[in-house]
Amino acid sequence: QVQLVESGGGLVQAGGSLRLSCAASGRTFTNYAMAWFHQAPGKEREFVAAILWTGSSTYADSVKGRFTISRDNAKNTVYLQMNSLKPEDTAVYYCAATVRRTGVATTVPREYAYWGQGTQVTVSS
Repeated sequence: QVQLVESGGGLVQAGGSLRLSCAASGRTFTNYAMAWFHQAPGKEREFVAAILWTGSSTYADSVKGRFTISRDNAKNTVYLQMNSLKPEDTAVYYCAATVRRTGVATTVPREYAYWGQGTQVTVSS
């Protein structure tokens, strides 16, 4: 079992920045690919970014060049640095984990076994 706890959400103006954190506990962190998803009201949960224990990362086209995912394996923590935020980035952001050490981290929500409780990000125009 893996427990995930997100933090760092909040209200920011368009063009601003936020950094989300996700602390993991329970199993060997480096066995897991970590990802961020977001879900806006009335919409499906969508992939944002994912990272393997090696640092290899994948991004949704909508956030490339603005968001950066990173992880500190010594601290069992994954981060999402969000810059140049837009109102359309407003959503609940979820941290997720799945067992994967090689290849490419999956972008499909149902393939992630563990989820955090979510943190709200609101970007005002």
